[in-house]
Amino acid sequence: FQLVESGGGLVQPGGSLNLSCVASGFTLEHYVTGWFRQAPGKDRERVSCITNSGAGGSANYADSVKGRFTTSRDNAKNTVYLQMTSLEPEDTATYYCAIELTCDATMGSFSRWGQGTQVTVSS
Repeated sequence: FQLVESGGGLVQPGGSLNLSCVASGFTLEHYVTGWFRQAPGKDRERVSCITNSGAGGSANYADSVKGRFTTSRDNAKNTVYLQMTSLEPEDTATYYCAIELTCDATMGSFSRWGQGTQVTVSS
């Protein structure tokens, strides 16, 4: 039962990246999925959370990424995505996904954390 993130890399400011969070051993559709990030020397912060209700779920975002990041899910592929556009150096961090039963939960109660994928925004 694990989550695996991928899709990170080095990108110039203003560029885009698409991250994937793939679940194995369990059905991701049964949970909400959160995206989080942690920059060196900083606390981990929530980036987004997508529910598992309705067609495709609904998502909320941190103010720092609102309008630039979009999270979506493909239940057939047991995968949640984080599409990141207009990337800024401040977005540099390791990005993680994790699951819970509700997006109202605190970050500490999310579980099944993946190993993370590194995103570096630099010219």
